[in-house]
Amino acid sequence: MASNNSDAANLFVNVDSGPYRMASTPSSSPASSLENPRVAARLLEREKLRTSRFDSVTSLLLALIIFIGTFVTMLFIIWLTTRWVYSPPPIMPPIEEPAGRGENPEGFERDFEPPGAEEVEELMEPTLQDTLEAVTDAVSTVAGALATTDTAATATTTGTGAGDSRPPGPPGEGQDIVPRFERWQLNFSARDVRSYATQLDYFKIELGAIGGSIQGVDVASNLSSRIQKRRIEDTSSEKRLYFMWNSPSPLMEFDRQLLNSASIQLSNRQMLKFIPKALEDQLAVIELEYSTSKGHPSVTEIAKTVFESKSNGGDYVFEVVSQRYRKPRR
Repeated sequence: MASNNSDAANLFVNVDSGPYRMASTPSSSPASSLENPRVAARLLEREKLRTSRFDSVTSLLLALIIFIGTFVTMLFIIWLTTRWVYSPPPIMPPIEEPAGRGENPEGFERDFEPPGAEEVEELMEPTLQDTLEAVTDAVSTVAGALATTDTAATATTTGTGAGDSRPPGPPGEGQDIVPRFERWQLNFSARDVRSYATQLDYFKIELGAIGGSIQGVDVASNLSSRIQKRRIEDTSSEKRLYFMWNSPSPLMEFDRQLLNSASIQLSNRQMLKFIPKALEDQLAVIELEYSTSKGHPSVTEIAKTVFESKSNGGDYVFEVVSQRYRKPRR
């Protein structure tokens, strides 16, 4: 009876074919009994290697720490790159050497007030024939021939010269170009004096006043905050490009307000804008690039260039808004 119970315990149902097929598992052998400790040991090792809840929480925290560390590192790199100041490549501005007449009088030729025909005749050494004629006829006169020149000057014998045909500026022989102080025009778009002063400070443009009974030039800088002023006694040492007002403008009143805020006297004086050398070189490059894009690759072809200050995010830039060109000489 016990044997039958043991056999019944070792039977299992297997669905193979037919309604049911009864099969029996083999009874335990001594070899399988020896493998049971090994199986138990393997199961114990598997239990040890199974991921516990502690391991899951620890892995999650470690992954979170790595993510936060990487994110903070990226933010630090971005902040560091914004703190670095990259110096722009050096600008190679076009070199201009305009001709100038200096203190010579304006005119149509290139002489220096030559004497008239009568003065030339008095300075010339008389020839032998002239001497004999003067002896025989002391009252005779020699008519002087006046050589006419291609000029609008009145032809007389009193020494009127043709002047100097070079444009105003430092004396020298140079290119036939319109100087920058005559060729350039700077426009600013500002609703109030504060925004106007902010643009001037951004470009490091200084305001000044010259003339009147005051010796030298009074200069105002740092116009958008605490205005600073100084006086340049030796005007010959000032080599910066400057501009003066030639027509009334609302910005002209802004200049007046800023100079008055600096306690600079303006009675019978001319207001100036001093352009730093770096800005002058930048404007020259912008001008030439614009004219080249319009088919005029030489600065000698430019008659007028109008720049305008425009906002570019938190900065300002000068752009060419119009440009006129010289007619070619025949």
